[in-house]
Amino acid sequence: MHHQSIALKSPQYPFPPHLHPPNPIPSRLVFAPISFPLHPNTTINSPRSVFCCRNFHIPVPNPPPRSLPSSNATKPAAVKTVDVATLGNLCVDIVLNVPKLPPPSPDARKAFMEQLSSSPPDKQYWEAGGNCNMAIAAARLGLNCITIGHVGNEIYGNFLLDVLHDEGIGMVGMSEETDPVNSPIASYDTLLCWVLVDPLQKHGFCSRADFSKEPAFSWMSTLSEEVKRAIKQSRILFCNGYDFDEFSPSMIISAVDYAVEVGTSVFFDPGPRGKSLLRGTVDEQKALRHFLRMTDVLLLTSDEVESLTGIANPILAGQELLRQGVHTKWVVIKMGPKGSILITTSSITCAPAFKVEVMDTVGCGDSFVAAIAFGFIHKTPLVTTLAFANAVGAATAMGCGAGRNVAAVKQIVELMEAPDLNEDDEFWNELLSEHLDSQDVTVLSKMVLNGSNGRMNQVPLQRVVSELLPKLKSSQLEGKLSC
Repeated sequence: MHHQSIALKSPQYPFPPHLHPPNPIPSRLVFAPISFPLHPNTTINSPRSVFCCRNFHIPVPNPPPRSLPSSNATKPAAVKTVDVATLGNLCVDIVLNVPKLPPPSPDARKAFMEQLSSSPPDKQYWEAGGNCNMAIAAARLGLNCITIGHVGNEIYGNFLLDVLHDEGIGMVGMSEETDPVNSPIASYDTLLCWVLVDPLQKHGFCSRADFSKEPAFSWMSTLSEEVKRAIKQSRILFCNGYDFDEFSPSMIISAVDYAVEVGTSVFFDPGPRGKSLLRGTVDEQKALRHFLRMTDVLLLTSDEVESLTGIANPILAGQELLRQGVHTKWVVIKMGPKGSILITTSSITCAPAFKVEVMDTVGCGDSFVAAIAFGFIHKTPLVTTLAFANAVGAATAMGCGAGRNVAAVKQIVELMEAPDLNEDDEFWNELLSEHLDSQDVTVLSKMVLNGSNGRMNQVPLQRVVSELLPKLKSSQLEGKLSC
């Protein structure tokens, strides 16, 4: 099972004519605009305006307060009524089949995108994309979620708001006093990502952010009081590398710094953008370094962690990021079909992936992150958190596409009722051998009994499943996961 975030390659974009929906529904993380705060229980009837967000109150679900992870005990106390807030990266994916992908020329790709944009395709081809994937996956696990960002006052923005509303996800709009007369109208529109699929199922991705040197919402420079309140009331602020496609580096840094100030844990998944940020502008490089130092939980693929550290061994690379970090508590490394690793200053936890029939890997990484957030908030044992994340990612891989197609609790329960691990003892033994004497090492195993192999603690899969299944089944009956 390949449950890591899709490593997006340089966009290759399709050439027109007959456009129709593909079989798998791919999606790309790109940022989308938000308009105004929306409570999950609010009925959507009135028109939305991107400029009116200041007059609304931040949506705050009111579940029984949950305690913060013990790692946050030294931070300023704040009432945390929201589990996860995502920052930016909201977009509408439009998924179309095309006869062939266009040549790599930027001009040709831009012309093709403009042709696609000239008239809206049928709504059946639309899907919520970007950070909507993580928010939907987290909400389906019972977490209280809001999205922070910008969506336009048009049909695509309304569609995105409707999807989030239907999933019980609140929205806090980002805006500021700017002169709309002197700003390009397109800079206020909802971001679209054209997901193009050729007959061989090769994907091309196209967004206006690909053709601009400036972030899509470069007109936005400060955090509003509504946005600050949303961050303050959240246990986790989730950011990813595509935030840089929407916001200036200084804007992103201000959000991270404010989260740290008010005791909100920062999750950061640089994704494929991490490599380009390393080679980006001075400000982008500075912001990336700041993220790596101030983030509580870093989430990367093995390729991404190597590119950021220059260290091929994922465990050593993760430990280097921990050493460089100021607030870093967990480094979570997605190893594709092998599984995943969670590294702390004192321990290494490994969980092989689940064996499943993979239909589409799009959205698997976002689902994985949602389950890591669940474990972090509820302080579940590290090996249980990692196994749960693998299972949620695997369940999404068995479906088709992201957005509203990410795994629901029913699919996760079905997977965990008959689990099978993709164990590779030779791989894990070689990877962990040099750490057994210096670290607390735990590995998820098919073994029926608890035990240890030298300094390696082996936790049976059945024990983890028996801890998780009652919660998952209960959530099916109650409509949400219980703590």
